[in-house]
Amino acid sequence: MGNISIQSLTTKRQVLGQIMICSGCCCGRTDKGKPSVPVEWLKKNWKQEGLLKSIQLTITGCLGPCDLTNVVCISSAKKQIWLGELTEDIQYEALFEWAKSSAEAGVLLDLPELLHSHVFVRFKE
Repeated sequence: MGNISIQSLTTKRQVLGQIMICSGCCCGRTDKGKPSVPVEWLKKNWKQEGLLKSIQLTITGCLGPCDLTNVVCISSAKKQIWLGELTEDIQYEALFEWAKSSAEAGVLLDLPELLHSHVFVRFKE
């Protein structure tokens, strides 16, 4: 990527991780026959549990890849985890409970088994 000058900025609001929920061109588009994404439920529960201080929730436009509709990216200082084909509310509930437990533990825990089959590799090595 060439030579990039890196500055030493620091934020006062460091978090354990960030969960980006795709709600773009395909994800959650029930009008296009795609499964829904419970955006309002997620936002309400995240706020109610005070999770934003430890795990940021971001509802975003297209994350790609669109062939794995309803994509989620979990980012932390150490890694990224990509999830796809989240088609049922129980999967989002598991993601929420995982975030809640991780916030309580002060560290990102292992994903629940329910989500293991939804993990995919996003980028070529």
